[in-house]
Amino acid sequence: MSRTITGMWFRKDLRLVDNTALIALMKERNVNESVMGIFNINPLQLKKGTLNHQAFFAAVEEFSQEAEKAELPIHFIVGEPEKAFETLKKAIPELTKIYFNRDERGYGKKRDEAMLTFFSGYKIQANHFQDSHLHGVTEIKKDNGEAFKVFTPYYNRWKKLRKPLFQKEEFADFGVKGADFRQLFKEEQKYVSELLAEIPTELKGEVGLQRARGYLSRFIDKKVASYEVDRDYPAIKGTSRISRFLRTGELSIREVYHRLNESDEGGNSRDTYLKELCWRDFYNMIYAENPEQQTLEIKEQYRGLHWNQNQGMLIAWKERKTGFPIVDAGMRQLNQTGWMHNRLRMIVASFLTKDLLTDWRLGEAYFSQQLVDYDSASNIGGWQWAASTGTDAVPYFRIFNPTLQGKKFDSDGTFIRFYVPELANVPIAYLHEPQKMPLDIQKQVGCIVGTDYPEPIVDHQKMRSEILSLFKGQ
Repeated sequence: MSRTITGMWFRKDLRLVDNTALIALMKERNVNESVMGIFNINPLQLKKGTLNHQAFFAAVEEFSQEAEKAELPIHFIVGEPEKAFETLKKAIPELTKIYFNRDERGYGKKRDEAMLTFFSGYKIQANHFQDSHLHGVTEIKKDNGEAFKVFTPYYNRWKKLRKPLFQKEEFADFGVKGADFRQLFKEEQKYVSELLAEIPTELKGEVGLQRARGYLSRFIDKKVASYEVDRDYPAIKGTSRISRFLRTGELSIREVYHRLNESDEGGNSRDTYLKELCWRDFYNMIYAENPEQQTLEIKEQYRGLHWNQNQGMLIAWKERKTGFPIVDAGMRQLNQTGWMHNRLRMIVASFLTKDLLTDWRLGEAYFSQQLVDYDSASNIGGWQWAASTGTDAVPYFRIFNPTLQGKKFDSDGTFIRFYVPELANVPIAYLHEPQKMPLDIQKQVGCIVGTDYPEPIVDHQKMRSEILSLFKGQ
């Protein structure tokens, strides 16, 4: 019998352990099938120069190196998926099967649907699996078969369901050496090398399974017990910081769930964290049920809101020059690190939409460029929540007061002083409202408001009235 090739198409599942499609491939293959690792780069999807892009490809580079060590060379193919795989099939006609972990929403779902048709036309057997969530979009329904729209009843059902097991098998356990046809793709490899050369060195140190497991272990051992309280305070390193690894699939969601669930640490605080994993599944389902939510409000009555068109407001928000210390500190954390504390994500999103009356889509798009843990479903869901336009969103009349949020969640100013050094010497009495600081004190501490740090760009109470009128008018 002639030898055939079975491809493993990696995407946002950059690991060789607990990879559902890869394990299925290895268990189902016969002795006459060679295994080939594949990664498709579609230039149309790239966001070159953004932290999102750079962080993702830092993870891709690390994964490629780990796969090389495990003797599964990764073949990079470049172009829109159909064209790239057509070129691959012509170069390697022995390719007869493909395994991959499917996307359930957004661009990825549309791509996969098109590729299933493509594979069928080229007589390539496609095998695909749900791997990135504890429960896929169709697994949790109301009794009448409809999808949930509210989180709490979804969560009540979610927590009762048995979770998929952590699959400890990894590629090396099967004793198979992957096929190597990379000499056929020299131009593609050159393209990839140039792409990876653009990645900042500091991002390359924050990738890989071992790094991810280190974060998870530290969280379980030292942080989970106080997570329920600490998670709201940005100056405290009280969160897991594993979101970036879940986004790339460097770390399996099943490993996270079962390591936490099997731990003796945490109690109710641990359950609070597990609830966050449910939110991840919930937003994935919501996006699948509302495929236009990236551009359209889920609540139809709020489509067509007359948002503020003042570009200066948006620029001030992006450039951390709003005059509201907690907002500026949060945006500086985002732009300097590619990550932002979740409490701050809510504050800055509320500020952009409710204080600056700026279209939530503009904020979501900016986050999609800057976040190293960008997940479209969670990010879009979070922005529609903050803007009061999404499913189970905060009511439009609930408007965060950014000054009070700063006083409550950074009461001693530790976080603000770190990210807004212009305010480092400002007395705590004025730190959250530096515009109220007397001029003599401004001179004394070396921070002249309006020169060294901006005046508030809006009056919160005035903008609160305007946003209420905007929503009531719909």
